[in-house]
Amino acid sequence: MKWKIRNITGLLLVIVILLVGCKTTKLLSDQNASGDFTKYVNTFIGSAPLTNPKVIGYTPPENWRVWAGLTYPGSSLPNAMVQLSPMTLYQPAGAGYQYEDSVIVSFSHTNKGHWNLGNIPILPLSNPGSIFGSKFSHKKESSSPGFYQVYLEDYDINVSLTSTLRCGYHKYEYKNVKGRQILFDLAHALSGVRSWNIEQDGNLALQGFQSGENIYFYAKLNTPIERLEKKDEGKETGYAIVHLADGGKVPVELKIGLSFVSVANAKENLEKEIGSKTFETVRKEANNTWETLLSSIQVKGGTNKQKRMFYSCFYRSFLWPALRSDVNGEYRDAQRNVVKADFKYYTEPSLWDTYRNKDVLLGLVSPQVTLDVIKSMKDVGDKTGAIPTFFHGDHGASSIAGAYLRGIDNFDIRGTYQLLLKNANAENKARPYGDEYIQKGYISDPDVANPHVETKAKAGVSKTLEYSYDDYSVAQIAKKLGDTTNYRILMARSKNYRNMFDPSTRFMRGRLGNGDWIKPFNPQYPYYEYMYREANAWQVSFYAPHDMPGLIQLYGGSKGFESKLDSFFTVPWNPNYIARNVSSFIGQYCHGNQPDHEAPFAYYFIGKPEKSQKIVDTILNNLYGIGDEGLALCGMDDAGEMSSWYVFSALGLYPFSATDPEYLVTVPLFDEVKWKLNSGNVLTIKKSGAGRNLKSIKVDGNEKSGYFVPHELLKNGGEIEISAE
Repeated sequence: MKWKIRNITGLLLVIVILLVGCKTTKLLSDQNASGDFTKYVNTFIGSAPLTNPKVIGYTPPENWRVWAGLTYPGSSLPNAMVQLSPMTLYQPAGAGYQYEDSVIVSFSHTNKGHWNLGNIPILPLSNPGSIFGSKFSHKKESSSPGFYQVYLEDYDINVSLTSTLRCGYHKYEYKNVKGRQILFDLAHALSGVRSWNIEQDGNLALQGFQSGENIYFYAKLNTPIERLEKKDEGKETGYAIVHLADGGKVPVELKIGLSFVSVANAKENLEKEIGSKTFETVRKEANNTWETLLSSIQVKGGTNKQKRMFYSCFYRSFLWPALRSDVNGEYRDAQRNVVKADFKYYTEPSLWDTYRNKDVLLGLVSPQVTLDVIKSMKDVGDKTGAIPTFFHGDHGASSIAGAYLRGIDNFDIRGTYQLLLKNANAENKARPYGDEYIQKGYISDPDVANPHVETKAKAGVSKTLEYSYDDYSVAQIAKKLGDTTNYRILMARSKNYRNMFDPSTRFMRGRLGNGDWIKPFNPQYPYYEYMYREANAWQVSFYAPHDMPGLIQLYGGSKGFESKLDSFFTVPWNPNYIARNVSSFIGQYCHGNQPDHEAPFAYYFIGKPEKSQKIVDTILNNLYGIGDEGLALCGMDDAGEMSSWYVFSALGLYPFSATDPEYLVTVPLFDEVKWKLNSGNVLTIKKSGAGRNLKSIKVDGNEKSGYFVPHELLKNGGEIEISAE
């Protein structure tokens, strides 16, 4: 009897051990599965065309590709110098790659998605014809963060690409090992090319230069060069072909370093970042870099599509601004001199787009990059007299102020502040028509008899509204530094947006130089830069993120404001009004461009969060991942702004006024979010309830009044509980 008990006990123990082992194995398996965040990223999102007139809001003219997405699927690290990506055409493609195209013409090494860059195009060849390029199929194409692969059908070559911060790594698997060639199509880029050169450096290397962006390269092969053929070197019709010796290594590998300083620096970048590393090693390092970044925000719940879209947008938010200094610290400054600094030098952000949300996200996840970007902008300001801007507005003010107020302050804040004050107080490159703005409190537009979409003028309404917000942003720095005089002046000027409000029409409306309202006035008609910048009157009339109570009063109070907002989201778009970069509407609201991206949240300021949530959910569910393949976006990603809007809105925290260190709480898409903060702490966001209407907000267990939470939560960590019904 004792023997039986002992054996039964032993058997039970074995069973328990097996069960525990199985459970442990499952837990580890689940943990590994949940830890692979790069698998959710689809780098092709945004590369497909937007074609559905019901989504666009009008029927595009024949052969007219709506400016939607304009992203690239190739390899890059976060905020890198190199974006190694396929090109299907050089112009007029924003990023050089269009998903609907069937021919790849090269693989270029820089990109943004704004009709520029696309530098150092290279294409492996095998028995080429007179026109360079090969057919390809999406069935034989793949990508992931830090990797891209495609099979070139006409040349029977499988191409694999990966990259480091400043270098690209190509691997070419030729089916025909004889007559292998590589094209350096240096007369082409997305930017204009005026001159170029290339030469051999020994039997395995090449070096050269391409103008336009003025970029140098040094490339190293693993198989000998038989000869370098150059046709019309330096001319617009020219190209170079590298003929490889037969019997060389298989596959052919090409490692290339870039520099905006010199060939010597490009070579040093290559030696330091790749050196003798294998393709797989570099690819694995690239994937791990992205895995680390993406895993900083972990979500539970939501659909698979929502997770894919979230991490794809999260990925896309960290490709710009781009690194411009070399491993030795050298870069070309705003005066084109070669200098060295103790920080990494970056391009300025795509400010008109990204100040709204992307620059905030960058600072939260990669504060060192944001710090170096600010130092880079200060460097430009020291040498040109003005903090740089991008496209429209003086939004370096908001980007810098927002970072500073969130605790990124290890830079010369007083020197930077003086440059921002200079921007604000005099007409300059950052603030065109600044003198008129200061003297009159608004910027006028000329009297145009028959204005149309392309009419060029001052965009006075948009500039006045945006400069008002920029003044507010600089004022917040003044306040923190104790400069009460400038704080009062700038805060008074931050109310200038009111000077564009016409109470008779209840719109922000253009004015003539004498102060009269511009006639005729059609609030639905979109302009590129007459009265409004890439917008109509509806789309700018809810923009005062720094003074929503004041804006609401212009409309006669909460009821009047609500009534106007209701009309904004319901008055149908006129399908006869066609503007290439204004598309995808909810009523008059346009999510396909930036000027009104704050407006969906405006109902919060009159205590109607449920109305905002309905609009936000419509955007999240219907205007990202459009089309049969789910690859189209409703508008240009614009260096990650469109993507960052999704990231914040999906998490349930939106930086309504990017300058201010606080976040508007909405209902997240996910049941739980774990945000690993740079402080080492964790912010947990939990959603309860099956509905989408905000019921209550608790912070660390305490009921929260109002709808904003402070930045301290994204520094010190804590828990936000969002109840919805």
